[in-house]
Amino acid sequence: MFDDVAEGYDRTNAFLSAGNSALWRIVTVRQLAPAPGMRILDLAAGTGTSSVPLARAGAEVVAADFSPGMLDVGRRKHAALTNLSFVQADATALPFDDNSFDAVTISFGLRNVVEPKKALAEMFRVTKPGGRIVITEFSTPPHPLMRMVYRTYLTRVMPLMSIVTSTNSAAYTYLADSIEDWPNQQKLAKDIHAVGFRKVAYRNLTGGIVALHRGTKPSA
Repeated sequence: MFDDVAEGYDRTNAFLSAGNSALWRIVTVRQLAPAPGMRILDLAAGTGTSSVPLARAGAEVVAADFSPGMLDVGRRKHAALTNLSFVQADATALPFDDNSFDAVTISFGLRNVVEPKKALAEMFRVTKPGGRIVITEFSTPPHPLMRMVYRTYLTRVMPLMSIVTSTNSAAYTYLADSIEDWPNQQKLAKDIHAVGFRKVAYRNLTGGIVALHRGTKPSA
């Protein structure tokens, strides 16, 4: 499915999010605070749109994704960035050594993993002691009216819009279903803490449509 939508993926996301995807990306980058000398793993990186600003800040970035189609588009688009590499990887069995990265991030991808708790454990394993995790994901708006409006958009408006903007509109029906099935902010925070991360907290974005979770791997 993701191979099928790879070519127009970034354009469709920008349209369906009314431009908010760029704002969510800015907040994520600020939370990661990339700098020269850092090594960052960007999981479910797709075509590398979320990885590029990290690399441009001077960090060494590994963009990992399960979809070879997405990675092929990313390699073609961002070949000029020598500190950005693309690796095909399963988030539940990462091909990296323990304690390999200063920070690990995943944006709008943990929801697509069959075993997200296993992926969180792998993210903990490859993060260096003292390193950070940043997860940006669709979530549950806390206000009832916002929840109602958001659900209407997901189930009725977005599928119609995706027919015009995407090469595979069925993929965006899946998107709506996966968001509705995803745990809320508090539950995800508990799952992150359960695998070993500490100082776990979250911040709602766009009224809770999206939540940014963060945590730190203990130094000792």
